[in-house]
Amino acid sequence: MKKFIVLLILPFVLLTSCSKPINTEKNKPDSTKIESHVTDKNISHSVKDYYPFKENIKMKYKGTGNEFAEKTVYTDYIKGDRIQLRIVNPGTTSAQILENKDGELRLITSKGEFYYRDDITDSKNDKYEILLKEPLAKGTSWTLANGSKRYISDVDKEIETPAGKFKALEVTTESAESKTLDYYVLNMGLVKTVFKSKDAEVITTLENVEENAPVHQTVKFYYPDYVEDKIIFVKRQLDFKTNDDLKNLLENNFKEVPNKDISHIFSKNVKINKVYLDDKSNTVKIDISDNFVKEMNAGGGLESAILKCITNTLGDYYNVDKVSITLNGKPYASGHIILNENETLKVDYNGISEYK
Repeated sequence: MKKFIVLLILPFVLLTSCSKPINTEKNKPDSTKIESHVTDKNISHSVKDYYPFKENIKMKYKGTGNEFAEKTVYTDYIKGDRIQLRIVNPGTTSAQILENKDGELRLITSKGEFYYRDDITDSKNDKYEILLKEPLAKGTSWTLANGSKRYISDVDKEIETPAGKFKALEVTTESAESKTLDYYVLNMGLVKTVFKSKDAEVITTLENVEENAPVHQTVKFYYPDYVEDKIIFVKRQLDFKTNDDLKNLLENNFKEVPNKDISHIFSKNVKINKVYLDDKSNTVKIDISDNFVKEMNAGGGLESAILKCITNTLGDYYNVDKVSITLNGKPYASGHIILNENETLKVDYNGISEYK
């Protein structure tokens, strides 16, 4: 029930604070209508000025009116004209892809339950939602696919937040049931959102900004214990800065063992070509360099244990129960184990204990 409540409230606490939940399959942008009362003030500024893409920034927002209104926003990736945000609130972690293109700030996609680290900046969606549109002048107006009207209602609005007092660009979104006010500050981005309906008022407002702030994740790495003839795991904290790739950190940790009696997962020359979650099959797919088998130089029992450790590490991290392992794009094959195309290995935690 709590997860259902989280999903209902999510649109209020995500970056855009739309008047209705976002449906990226239906939100085809309509052409912008520039009202006749557009003023010249602020026309010299661009979307980039009011929503800069910044690396390694942690923006913490205070929430009132709902337990999920607070949030913390990190920058996972910046690739060209797109940014991937990690948005953490008390109910869930989500990812958003925003694009700054052709004088528009666009919401390309939003994905919930995003606790892992995958680069999805190349997501395709021509039915994006326009969050902000040039000219940045009072009166600039456009209509969303759900019929809501969004417009720039002020270019010099004085607002107060726990992070300070600002003069902000005010963007209003109106529907039959509600009104949302988003406030963007020059060189900072979104600092405040106010959602109003007949029965509720939910406010999300910037509390503080931290620079050089990585995303911390605790990951369990599984290894074969050669002496005890069992599998153990160790917990390690991984620190991700903007554009850091998960595969590089996995590689390094697979090569590091707690002591000499614990077997390495990778030898020093083995590389991960790619690793990601396939949403359609709910399977983690990892492709490894084809020197993996030769450099492992293990008997059938140890090889099976190493594959199990890879499977458990990835399954645990992505919270799935299936993992597909390939070598340079081909099905896994060695002198002891041969997997068919698309065959997966199952996560199995039985008999495994934490290394002390």
